[in-house]
Amino acid sequence: MGRVTSTDRRGALRIGTGLALTSLAGCAPAESSRAPRPARQPHRAPAPGPRGFPGLPVQIAHSPRGRPEVALTFHGQGDPRTARAVLAEAERAGARVTVLAVGTWLDAHPKLARRVLDGGHDLGNHTLNHRDINALPERAAYAEITGCADRLRRLTGGIGNWFRPSRAQRASPLVARLARRAGYPHVLSYDVDSLDFTSPGAAAVTRTVAAEVRAGSVVSLHFGYADTVAALPAVLDELHRRGLRAVTTTELLT
Repeated sequence: MGRVTSTDRRGALRIGTGLALTSLAGCAPAESSRAPRPARQPHRAPAPGPRGFPGLPVQIAHSPRGRPEVALTFHGQGDPRTARAVLAEAERAGARVTVLAVGTWLDAHPKLARRVLDGGHDLGNHTLNHRDINALPERAAYAEITGCADRLRRLTGGIGNWFRPSRAQRASPLVARLARRAGYPHVLSYDVDSLDFTSPGAAAVTRTVAAEVRAGSVVSLHFGYADTVAALPAVLDELHRRGLRAVTTTELLT
């Protein structure tokens, strides 16, 4: 047997070390020492903003389109659980609604703004504090409109599709001008008042809507009232029986 030199021993050592490293590399994942990548957050485009409808009045109470559709509009205030229940019931029936949110309500429940939009509904402005806006001086009335618009912009990227005056079916000429200055071409009124805010009972709410609604109607309803939640399935069933679809106000007028 020949003599093993120091050079031979160094070569064997290098080969053995290389084999051991190769074996270890095959057992361990290549990126085992790296931190996991954070989950990519879904991109949300800014909410759609107000749009003008040529040929329609500044204050819109119903649609002249003649299609078998109605808009159920909700004043956004009150218990958030009631709001979520209304939205869930509408979505279960394939209906879309319009929510006119009060700014201070959005301050208290900011996630509801995106909840409305993610459900495919319209979201709009119902003033900051829900004061009698037609009775306010110009500066205070404008602050009510822009204060809610600021909340909507911060939460959704837009000022909302619609403006509806608080504590009034129609805006005064001054308030309508201020709404246009704030970026809302139209004021959203209604032609059917459900009177649900008087808590008359679910059956009475259903009867009132059924007696007055017709194709193109804009119906006034409210979050925050148990009667509204209880009445909604029957209201939607009645609309379906008449061949009327509940759509967003934007859809109704487009």
